[in-house]
Amino acid sequence: MSNSNLFLSIGKPIKNEYGRVIGKVASFALTPNGKFESVYVEFGDGQFTKQPMESIKFNGAEITFVSKIKNQSGVLCDHIPLIWRKDDALKDLVANKKITNEVYQDLHNSFSNVLTQLKKEAQVMIDESVIEIERCNEEITSLSYAVANLEIEHEIGKVDDENYRQAFALLQDTLRRAQAEKNDFEVTKSKLSSVLLGDQTSTSAKPLTTKVYAETVTNAATKLPEPPVVVYVKEIGKSGI
Repeated sequence: MSNSNLFLSIGKPIKNEYGRVIGKVASFALTPNGKFESVYVEFGDGQFTKQPMESIKFNGAEITFVSKIKNQSGVLCDHIPLIWRKDDALKDLVANKKITNEVYQDLHNSFSNVLTQLKKEAQVMIDESVIEIERCNEEITSLSYAVANLEIEHEIGKVDDENYRQAFALLQDTLRRAQAEKNDFEVTKSKLSSVLLGDQTSTSAKPLTTKVYAETVTNAATKLPEPPVVVYVKEIGKSGI
């Protein structure tokens, strides 16, 4: 969608990368020269926040909210190995006497400071990924119990076939989305952890670009197996059902 038409998206729903509606576009913030700088978003829980333009993708009528964790992690997975490679190149230059020791030390210190900051940011993204993975696990567990209860009520005849099929399809679809989201965060956490550990077996031969990172996450999510239906009979009996 061109910038001139972005105002047409005000009031339109915003979905996350898994198709869930999470809120709607409330307004935009523009610079004095008319450049779109950020988006005001009203989330489903009523929270009103200001998001950078890169967090929202506008594709015709489709408006998608991009996860901050995935967005920033992709950048970090590019930048950290790049700083490492630059520092290694710097060592070769001073060893071959192409630059002076003074120049080497000054640039090396600069790279080290940048790398320290990037590593701190990467650790924050790892910690946030762990929190999101746990949230997904809780959601998947809750949905599994919902499926179990639906199966039981259908089995004893309290839920007719038509309503059962509709409810089952809805729960399975939600389960697939939750598992895809969990998988994304696990891939993100794994890549960031590998970068922090200095595991450059793949990046040294082929730099990890944001595109490659995104394709890896997408491919992993699309290969998810069908969610299993698990009936926790003992647990349900304890709840008094």
